[in-house]
Amino acid sequence: MQQLDRYLFREFAQATFAALVVLLMVSLGGVFADVLGDIARGRVPAAMMLSQLGLQVIRYLPLILPLGMMLGLLLAVGRLYRDSEMPVLTSIGVGPGRMLKPLLLLVLPVVLVIGACSLWLGPWAQRTSDAMIVAANRTLMVAGLEPGRFTELPGGDGVVYVGSMSNDGTRLSRIFVYRQDGDRLDVTTANSGHMSFESSSERYLTLDNGFRVEGPMDQGRDFRLMRYASNDLRLPEGEEEREEDDPEALPTLSLLGDVRPEATAQIHRRIAPPLLALAFALLAIPLARSSPRQARYGRILVGFLAYIFGMNLMLLGTDWLADGKVPLALGLWWLVLPLLGTALWLYFKDGQMRRPRLAKVRR
Repeated sequence: MQQLDRYLFREFAQATFAALVVLLMVSLGGVFADVLGDIARGRVPAAMMLSQLGLQVIRYLPLILPLGMMLGLLLAVGRLYRDSEMPVLTSIGVGPGRMLKPLLLLVLPVVLVIGACSLWLGPWAQRTSDAMIVAANRTLMVAGLEPGRFTELPGGDGVVYVGSMSNDGTRLSRIFVYRQDGDRLDVTTANSGHMSFESSSERYLTLDNGFRVEGPMDQGRDFRLMRYASNDLRLPEGEEEREEDDPEALPTLSLLGDVRPEATAQIHRRIAPPLLALAFALLAIPLARSSPRQARYGRILVGFLAYIFGMNLMLLGTDWLADGKVPLALGLWWLVLPLLGTALWLYFKDGQMRRPRLAKVRR
């Protein structure tokens, strides 16, 4: 029966891989739109677009992989029913228990990857992303400013020209800044400038020894000329610097000794995805059962709704734990264990024939 195991594993793997590719492409578009929105608002430097995109995708993998695996198994098993292969396999004694080996050959490695992303890679990606943004917001080099060329300021607030720049990108010289506010223009020049900060997200370009001219765009003589020794030009707000003890970015091992409700909620939040992925994979086999002429896409919709319901409950349960609405000892086990038990029961119950009812003979 090893040849049968290889055949079933190949069918499961091909359908799962195809579903994951489609889901990753769709998810990548959504993450890309979010990153572009942060770049347009000036919160994330444009030079870090690809690195931020990759780190954000790693964070979302524990939510994408379970759905892709479930949909792939639904498609694969649904095709077996549609082509009448499952009735043939059942007739030779291949039931759900016999299909468990090729199923676990696919499911267990994916569950391990989900667990690694949820427990380790996801928090690491969050910390790395925050550190890169905070470090990048303290230099204008990553904002696209280059000596000898005109560059749009982060967030589209104006155009700036820099004659020269220090090696670390914090000090500038021979600066020209043009901004437009409604029907008025603002031109500022300075001999030198540097970056300054009031908080983790408030950044200023401090200009020294220069002139500022303000006036109408079209007609009029309402111009004002000002000479200054120092002038602060506020840049778009950067990303808020995350606190060092934020449970969302702390490593999982650091959360084990943390008694805060937020830390306990985050631990359960990271443990739940691999267990839910296993439950959804087992649930896909009985959900895919259909007759040869029955439409299989209705079952896929049921599986998708089950995934949405389970994942939303996981996210809501995490917030309830952090807010103290659910006892910490209960965690997310009230969701994971019933779902996993139901999936196991439906999996091994699938395909069993009911005992015929004996009709009562009237005397």
